[in-house]
Amino acid sequence: MEASLEEKTPAGALTVRQGAQLKASAEAIAFMSSIEPVDLLRCVFADSLVTVSEGGRHVGSFSVTLEFARRIQQPCVMLHAQSQGAIDGSPCGTTVTAYLTTNLEVLEEDYHEFVKLEGHTLEKRCHMVQQDGQMMINKVTTMWRGERGMCREVTKESVSYPKSVIRGLVTEGSTLLLMRLIALRKKVPQNMTFICLNQELHMSQITLSELGVKELDIGGETVEVFGMQRTIHSVEESLTTWQCYFLEDGHLASRVHVGSPVTVRLLHLPSQPEKGFEKIPLVWEEDMEMWSKFLDRKEELKADHGSYFRKHPEIRAIISDFLQFLLLRKPDDVFQFAKDYFLPDGDRRGLSEYVSTSTDL
Repeated sequence: MEASLEEKTPAGALTVRQGAQLKASAEAIAFMSSIEPVDLLRCVFADSLVTVSEGGRHVGSFSVTLEFARRIQQPCVMLHAQSQGAIDGSPCGTTVTAYLTTNLEVLEEDYHEFVKLEGHTLEKRCHMVQQDGQMMINKVTTMWRGERGMCREVTKESVSYPKSVIRGLVTEGSTLLLMRLIALRKKVPQNMTFICLNQELHMSQITLSELGVKELDIGGETVEVFGMQRTIHSVEESLTTWQCYFLEDGHLASRVHVGSPVTVRLLHLPSQPEKGFEKIPLVWEEDMEMWSKFLDRKEELKADHGSYFRKHPEIRAIISDFLQFLLLRKPDDVFQFAKDYFLPDGDRRGLSEYVSTSTDL
């Protein structure tokens, strides 16, 4: 049974919210424009933390990974974040996958959130993508009722914003990378006001401010961490604030939603390269153009190899024939067997005698 509680727009239609007055600050937009590929290269690492209750019990996990990628032939970075845990004993989780340009412009992002309560499960999905000069956003909220989820109630909403209206937009995915970049610079620039979308997909403002440096115990070691605060200002909702602290190398050390009874913490310091063996990145990886050429060449080779296989189906027949002999005989020395198998025709008498005693597969 499926019941649609609400359709906020007609089927196939999109609501364009052009009356929004909120804007990102000039300083925030300038910061995003100043990001260089080499800055992003320093951010390509993974964070893995645990969620801890007020009593010190581990109740979940939080992870973030970042890598260079390609979306529709456009070089970009892909950020994947996942949070899993429990609220008052109810399992919950959030997953975010974002494709971002070098200036943190969102090309596409998927957001999935769920919480399992007694007798029902609430699930929220939001997908945003750039298309024809617009940011298209589709949100679906589903309430599953019953132990087996046999009955569900669905709320859908679709909106669109012109790109000119959402300059300085940050999302769940891009904010994680934005804060990592600022942490590496060890200073939050003045007037860092961005725009974001709230739960109702309305424009809101988000500000970043500096919390300074403090000492934190991580795995029995006392280290200095740099902190910043993220605050979402919404007309319809009360202030929502997170406080995050980062290690010198940009790794997230702690994260707390102010007012929440749990804290996300780093249990152990990331391993550091031994002195004298410091890893130096290849120069070509620091150049987005070179990285793009590498990805292009990789796809070109894959296509070329595939084309060659299609033009020469006998290759698969030869490989299949060889594997049949190999698996039939199961020789101890596979290399010698392969060498004998591919000898010129005049030298294969010994091999023919070798395999003539075998039975057909």
